[in-house]
Amino acid sequence: MAAMRNSPVRFAVVGIDHRHVYDLVEGLLAAGAQGVGYCDQGSDPRVAQGLASRFPELKAFSRAQDLLTHPEVDVIVCAAIPADRAEIAITAMRHGKDVLVDKPGVTTAEQLAQVTQTVAQTGRIFSVCFTERFLVPAVQHALELVQGGAIGEPLHTLGIGPHRLNAAIRPDWFFQEDRAGAILVDIASHQIDQFLVFTGSPTAEIAHSHVGQYHPKRAGADFNDFGEIILQTERHRGYVRVDWFTPDGLPVWGDGRFFVTGTDGTLEIRKYLDIEGRPGGNHLFLADRQGTRHIDCSAMPLTFFARFVADVQARTQTAMSQAHAFEVCALALQAQALAHPRSRPA
Repeated sequence: MAAMRNSPVRFAVVGIDHRHVYDLVEGLLAAGAQGVGYCDQGSDPRVAQGLASRFPELKAFSRAQDLLTHPEVDVIVCAAIPADRAEIAITAMRHGKDVLVDKPGVTTAEQLAQVTQTVAQTGRIFSVCFTERFLVPAVQHALELVQGGAIGEPLHTLGIGPHRLNAAIRPDWFFQEDRAGAILVDIASHQIDQFLVFTGSPTAEIAHSHVGQYHPKRAGADFNDFGEIILQTERHRGYVRVDWFTPDGLPVWGDGRFFVTGTDGTLEIRKYLDIEGRPGGNHLFLADRQGTRHIDCSAMPLTFFARFVADVQARTQTAMSQAHAFEVCALALQAQALAHPRSRPA
């Protein structure tokens, strides 16, 4: 193992097309990393404006290359148009930088192969921030409980990821599957990630996948607004449902929920709200042989970014293994490729 270095990790942002970039920057700064700057070129000027107002200490650069080759930058953070993320990551790694990208990390099998090869050649870290796990304390605590045997052996997971479409404020690339990555590659990567970690499975099979456009008047002809996947291993099954049907009246962008059934109990995570129930998010409900209970996880600390920073310094894989990041990407791509589409309405 390489020796831990003492100097702080320094990062720069190349690719500011998605608002998830705010979460990535905030998480790294809170973990003690130092921001060198960001490239202010992107498809949505509102994101650049938001970045400047939230993080005025970060310097704006007009050329991405100046940051990709910057001698003092250790990590490149990327929330670019999804189809562009792999190329940015590969360039960064070839210049000796580790990479933290928003999901999806890649949008094609060819990109995944190229990124995998670059990691092998350079020894750099390619990490994907699955925000529905790494930014949700309830998911982190639930995973600790399951791994500690709280519900026995996990058998089945059910993950749902509804999202609000907000079509009026979405950039054009959002509705182009070859640019955005399609619904199973993009949104469902969260639930695939959670299936693998909650069942302790290094891999899985796609038993079924489906995509469809159920509301054609809201978006372009090629935009699928619903998707589902059934995952399986020899001992586990998992169901995934993702969609763009969050109603405008819901106070959050989606009622994300995750269920785990075990041999001795069950748990449910209501990530962002308890509809008509307790205020706020991060609600964990556990049922076992002793009874039922609610656990408020809202004040529990998150660990992903601190672990990622430590991994950059020590060349370890405690935040997420490289194999896991690649496997989630691969399964999402397989699910999308195998999906049985619903026939377009006449």
